[in-house]
Amino acid sequence: MVPRRLLLAVVSVTAALVPFCSARAEMSAWAEAEGGRMRLVALAPDAGGKIRAGLQIEPKPGWITYWREPGNSGIPPQVTIAPASGVSLDAIAYPVPKHFSKGGIEDIAYDAPVTLPLSLTAGKGEVEIDAAIFIGICKDICIPFQANLSLKLGSAMSRPEEEAILAAADASLPKPPSADFRVTAHALSADLKTLSLTLALPADGKGTPDIIVTGPSGYAFTKQSGGKRDGATFKADMAIGKLPKDYDISGERWRVLVIDGDRAMETTLAFD
Repeated sequence: MVPRRLLLAVVSVTAALVPFCSARAEMSAWAEAEGGRMRLVALAPDAGGKIRAGLQIEPKPGWITYWREPGNSGIPPQVTIAPASGVSLDAIAYPVPKHFSKGGIEDIAYDAPVTLPLSLTAGKGEVEIDAAIFIGICKDICIPFQANLSLKLGSAMSRPEEEAILAAADASLPKPPSADFRVTAHALSADLKTLSLTLALPADGKGTPDIIVTGPSGYAFTKQSGGKRDGATFKADMAIGKLPKDYDISGERWRVLVIDGDRAMETTLAFD
């Protein structure tokens, strides 16, 4: 089979033809593609101009869409807000993904509907979000899915459907470290080839947790060896693949996501 990444250019022209999707209340119209659909959802700005919003992505059965670091190949989500709209994008949050490994290809992705929480800030006056969205959705081929999504925000009246969608998205995010679920020690070998981790895991968990380490932008590491669970303690070595040439780890901050059963924790690894 031809690797999916080699098929991106073949289908990119078709994907670029997705039409502009105009506003409808606090939800944009759905933009449709072969492998799924997506839309924006938002609430009116609060007193400080902050907007809670989300990018809803619904892959069709058998298709996936990507996390912020997609793995061997794939397209991470990109959200660009038109400067003329007077709205700025502060942050994108990512619900807990799944780790897929098949035929030498490793994907960090979602195979079910997912909403990416967006933190926005609005200027004064009427608020209209005008966003260019670019994601990847994949099955046997990878399709770059591009659309312009727009919506106007009305009054701050109650919006139960939008509020429920955004609350569910927030609940699906990985949690910060806690006393019973955290990284207790980490060290990178002198040759930058191995990251050793010691974790405190939930006492009711079993088996080997899924660990995803993200280093420099565009790099994700998932291969672990020597993993051993001893009660609530787990130790493993993560294989660190090729890093940028002359990469200096001093002062860097990497992130690690640990998925143990139905719990997930994400934290920062400091290399001082």
